[in-house]
Order: sequence, then C-alpha cells, then structure tokens
Amino acid sequence: MRIAILTVSDRAAGGQRQDLSGPALRAKVEARGWSVSYLAVVPDEQAEIERQLISWADGGEIDAILTTGGTGFSPRDRTPEATLAVVNRLAPGLAEAMRSASLRSTPHAMLSRTVAGIRGSTLIINLPGSPTGAVENLEVILPVLPHAIQLLQGDPKAEGGHLPPARRGHA
Repeated sequence: MRIAILTVSDRAAGGQRQDLSGPALRAKVEARGWSVSYLAVVPDEQAEIERQLISWADGGEIDAILTTGGTGFSPRDRTPEATLAVVNRLAPGLAEAMRSASLRSTPHAMLSRTVAGIRGSTLIINLPGSPTGAVENLEVILPVLPHAIQLLQGDPKAEGGHLPPARRGHA
C-alpha cells in the first residue's frame, strides 16, 4: 500500500516545533510493510491543505493519505473542512470507529472533528495532531485499510471479503 502523510501545524511548518506526529505515523505504516511515498508539513491554512490533498490524490501514486493535526476546536483547525472540500464521498465509519475507541481512554475524544473520505480512488483520513493520538487512532482502522483500498481499486476479489468465512470461495 502506498501512503502519503500530511502534518498540519502552523508551528511545525514555521520551524518553531519539530514534527513528531508525521514520523510516528511513518514508523507505524512502514512496520506494516507499506511504503510512505510522501511526507509533508503545511500550516493550518485550508487552501494549502486542500492543494496538497488534491495533488496527492489526483496524482495516481497514492492509495491513502493520512493527515495529522488541525482537527480540534481551535479557530485555526481547518483540516476537516479542507478534507470535506476535496472528497467525493464520505467514509464516516472510519472516523466513528476512531472516536469510539478513543472514548475508552478520554472524554476529550468527543471533541475530535476528524473525517474520512474518498477522492477518486484515494482514501483520505484525518488523525489527531499528537503523536500518541495519531498512532492510536491509526491502529483502530489498520485492520480494514487493505480491504478498503482493494475495494477502491475495483479488485474483483475484494467482494469475497464480505462473505461469511464458510461461504468464501463459493460465490
């Protein structure tokens, strides 16, 4: 699987803080044997976030884009709005699963505005900005990502994953 990781942070983009979330996600993704094709940092500017998401999604080289940061209640947090502006279809179950799992650890999970959606055949997933939160949320959805990408790519074998184990191979 080919992944791009976009960190959204004014301070990291301005060199005032080291980006820790992007590299933490990269390590998790590469530990699965997937490749990270792009790793970038942009400020909390909706137009810049949108430009990067569109460039990567429309380039045909990426299966999934993971964003980290810009998903809170701060007036500068615009990652969900940028994502919603560029996706063609929503994938709400991914964000719901992440929030549900995070609620077991903190009531602040209710304040997460993360979204997930599809642009063309690329999945775009917003993750929290903290390295721990980003990795923990990614871990929740990791089991379904290969199948999601398989479906987006129109793999004829993908539908077999929807059958009960006893019926697989008999469809």
